[in-house]
Amino acid sequence: MVIRLGIVAADRMHLQVALAGLVAIDRALLKLYGGTVPPLYESGVVYRPESPDEWESLDILLARGYGDCEDLAAWRAAELQQAGVQAFATVYNVRANKWHAVVRMPDGTTEDPSRRLGMDRYRRRA
Repeated sequence: MVIRLGIVAADRMHLQVALAGLVAIDRALLKLYGGTVPPLYESGVVYRPESPDEWESLDILLARGYGDCEDLAAWRAAELQQAGVQAFATVYNVRANKWHAVVRMPDGTTEDPSRRLGMDRYRRRA
């Protein structure tokens, strides 16, 4: 599933709601596909920025092999939630009209799937 957001990028509340929706879609897909979906970090999927930005579910990421920050954070949050961990995907403002999605863990720490799956390596090339 592809979600195209027609909202102002600086609106954190709407981004959070959309991100929670993407996590819910990914959770439903994990349940639907049972144990056939590999864990994100074992899937072979890597970070790659998208332009224009489209928010995509884990089935699309698996098929094409990459996703950007909200795609990866949603998948990771969904798999953690399926395992009983009270984690959630969230966004924070990097600079004007630029947001980054990560996973907030129950202890308040963050996990950044984009960084773990190659974001820093991509930025060095840019």
